[in-house]
Amino acid sequence: MISRRAFLPTVIASPGVGAGVGYYTFRVEPEWLEIVRRPLPIRGLPPALAGRTLAHLSDLHVSPFVSDDYLIETFRRVGDAKPDIVVITGDVMSWHRGWQDHVAAVCQHIPRGRLATIATLGNHDYGALWTDPRVAANLVDVLRSCGVTVLRNEMFDAGGLQIVGLDDLWAHRFNPEDVLRSVDRTRGAIALSHNPDTVDLPVWGDYQGWILAGHTHGGQCKPPFLPPPILPVKNRRYTAGEFQLAGNRQLYISRGVGHSLPVRFNARPEVTLFTLT
Repeated sequence: MISRRAFLPTVIASPGVGAGVGYYTFRVEPEWLEIVRRPLPIRGLPPALAGRTLAHLSDLHVSPFVSDDYLIETFRRVGDAKPDIVVITGDVMSWHRGWQDHVAAVCQHIPRGRLATIATLGNHDYGALWTDPRVAANLVDVLRSCGVTVLRNEMFDAGGLQIVGLDDLWAHRFNPEDVLRSVDRTRGAIALSHNPDTVDLPVWGDYQGWILAGHTHGGQCKPPFLPPPILPVKNRRYTAGEFQLAGNRQLYISRGVGHSLPVRFNARPEVTLFTLT
C-alpha cells in the first residue's frame, strides 16, 4: 500500500493524472463554491433572532484574478437564502489599477441582510504590502456607497445582536480594547476579525462568544492527509472550520470565496450560512 506521504508525488509523476490534477486545481476548484450550513449557538441571543440566518463571506479578493461572474453568482446564491444578517470578514479586494470602479461594479451585487450588511477590513484592503491607509479609506467609501456598513474597531446592533467588527492585524489597525469593553455581557454578541491570529492576543478581556475570521483560504492548496504547506498565520492549527478557545470563546475560520492566486486544491471556496440559536 502506498503511504499517504508518497501519494501526491506519485499522482503528480503520472503525466495523465498530473494533467488532470492541474486542470482541476486551476480551472475547477477555485470556483467550486461550497455552501456550508451549520448552527451558531449564541448565549443571550434575543428570542426574536432564534432561527434567523447569518451569512458569512470572507476573502472576496475582487481583482483580475477572480472572475466577476463567479463573485456575482456567489452573491446571487447567498441572496436566494434571504439572510437576515450578512457579514464579510475582510480582503474584499486585492489592490490593482482601477480597483475603485471595479470593486464598486462588483460589490453593488452584495446581498443585503434584512437586519444588517456588515464588512470588516483585511490586509489586502490596505493596498500593496498592506501599508496604505488611504486605500482602505477609499474602499470604505466604496462599500458604504454599495449599502455595506464597515466596522473598524466598532460595534453595530443588529436586532439586539451586538456585532463587533475589528480592523486588520497586519495593517497595524487591530485595536479592540475600547470596543470590547463596551460589549454588554448580558446580551448576545459575535466578533468579526479577519486574521485568526488575533484570537491569541491578550486583548479579549472577558469577551465570551464566537469570533468569525477568514484570511487563511483553508491553506488554498492542501495535500491529501497533510496540513497545508503555506498558511499565513503564526498559529498553524488555524486552517479552517471551528476551534474551541480559552475563555469560553469559539473561532470559526471561513475558507473564503476568492483567492489571491487562481489556484485551489482540497480547500474549496466557502460561504457559511449560520442558523442563529
